[in-house]
Amino acid sequence: MAARTPSRPHPATTGGVDIRLPWWALALPALAFLVLLALILNPSDAHAATGDPAIAHLLQRAQQLLTR
Repeated sequence: MAARTPSRPHPATTGGVDIRLPWWALALPALAFLVLLALILNPSDAHAATGDPAIAHLLQRAQQLLTR
């Protein structure tokens, strides 16, 4: 005698998933975009750093540590 295989009582739903973003997930990227756009449109507000750049100093220090 053959055993019956149970069938699924309900088919799997293929409906969309409701995902809600918090308000700041849209506001922060928009604010960052506006700030960068303002810097591009008005470059006179951007000033060059004076003195020894920090990144160059950091890279020199890393090179000294690696050569030891």
